[in-house]
Amino acid sequence: VQLQAFGGGLVQAGGSLILSCAASGLTFSSYALGWFRQAPGKERELVAAIARRGSRTWYADSVKGRFTISRDNAKNTVYLRMTSLKLEDTAVYYCAARFTTSASDYYTQGYNAWGQGTLVTVSS
Repeated sequence: VQLQAFGGGLVQAGGSLILSCAASGLTFSSYALGWFRQAPGKERELVAAIARRGSRTWYADSVKGRFTISRDNAKNTVYLRMTSLKLEDTAVYYCAARFTTSASDYYTQGYNAWGQGTLVTVSS
């Protein structure tokens, strides 16, 4: 299983960025997906999760209303659209996958496949 995240970069506060994560080596539609982030000196945290079919999503309170997770099962890709970015959104962002037989559940833990991370830096 390989997950490759890309799309990070330097953006000004208030700006937008779209992260993508391409998956290979798995039956993509059989996996629930999540985006995590880890800021310097902080623990990794889940920011968004999405069910296999994309019908249900979850967001951390800190990003609710600003971030949108989506997936394209035909392209084996999950996205994280980030808007109204804040300085505190600066972090390395990781995508993760968890096999599930449930088509409609998202998960806040139990991920067992991880991408390498992409750095998002928000400047003032």
